[in-house]
Amino acid sequence: MASFLFLSLLFSFLHFTSSIPSIGITYSSTVSPPPPPFPAKVSSLISALKITSVRLPDPDPSLIKAFAPTNASLFLSISNSHLPALASNGSVALSWLRRHVLPLYPRSKISLISVGNTVLDSTTIQDFSPFLLPATRNLHHALQELGINKIQISATFSFFSTITTAFPPSSAVFQQPAGDLIIKPLLQFLEQTNSSFLINIYPYNLFRLNSEIPIGFALFQDNPFNFRDDPVTGIRYFNLFAMMADAVLTAMAAMGYQNIPVVVAETGWPSGGSQAEEVEANGVYAEMYLKGLVRHLKSGAATPLKKDGVAEVYVYELMDHSGGDNERGRKWGILTENMTMKYNVEFSSGAKNSGICLVAIWFTNWLLITSMNLILGFVGIQG
Repeated sequence: MASFLFLSLLFSFLHFTSSIPSIGITYSSTVSPPPPPFPAKVSSLISALKITSVRLPDPDPSLIKAFAPTNASLFLSISNSHLPALASNGSVALSWLRRHVLPLYPRSKISLISVGNTVLDSTTIQDFSPFLLPATRNLHHALQELGINKIQISATFSFFSTITTAFPPSSAVFQQPAGDLIIKPLLQFLEQTNSSFLINIYPYNLFRLNSEIPIGFALFQDNPFNFRDDPVTGIRYFNLFAMMADAVLTAMAAMGYQNIPVVVAETGWPSGGSQAEEVEANGVYAEMYLKGLVRHLKSGAATPLKKDGVAEVYVYELMDHSGGDNERGRKWGILTENMTMKYNVEFSSGAKNSGICLVAIWFTNWLLITSMNLILGFVGIQG
């Protein structure tokens, strides 16, 4: 009987074994194509940092090839300007894959391709949203035509142009009309192709828009006042990242697609602002955010609503660099422009075998209690 009870508990604990979300980094090249020594230098640097997932918004073939020796998982992005051509003709999708994927895969471990980035962002000059779905489908069909079945195809969205609210997360839905016209059919495509939903989550930007958010809540800091309770679900949130992630999961569930994995394509905290009033954009806060993010993800509780709701998270970005737009005017890198490390953060992660650990603890206690009972029983018999 005792043996049967132990085996039953063993299998019930094993059922709860979970994995820590993969933590990757974005590398944005300042020139395309990058000069010959540079791709190899960047790939060696990322290997030294023990980063196993890399997002390449500017996926030049020479850069993709340079990552082959590292065995790093690569997440490629296709710029919005390519969407009209990809949507209009399947041969364009084949041509893109023949240049960026076919000669390099599978030696370069390409696992995911995003068709466009934040196409719903209202700040963009041209509206690329009508081209998103046909371009995504054409690229998927082109991969199948080439006999490649292990690369996911998806599209990346911005939290602020996609989700209605961050708090309470239980009230979040996708903004309309894009929710029904674009996101819902895309979610259907992702479910059919076993792909992931990609979203950019920047607590820094939400913090700047809402003066009621405590800085400690945005920076994963532990103190008695750093929490918010969802009045509908009763879930208590201890950081802004988890709250925003659960808002995304709630919006997906409202459309009936709660089982699609979520990949956070970009997140980070700038060490320098593009405007003088951005006093919170500093190195101290940036390091606090990155350390808190890594600690939070390694705890295995990426979101309170769904423990495996976030499959991967990509930090933006590897290196500081100069740029023209507002986002690139800020300093988001974990390295300076001359590749000097700015923070002491350990990004490597691995499987979290919580079920195995619980079984080990339970089994130790079971042995101890059983031994004590046998001893006491023996003493009782002798007495």
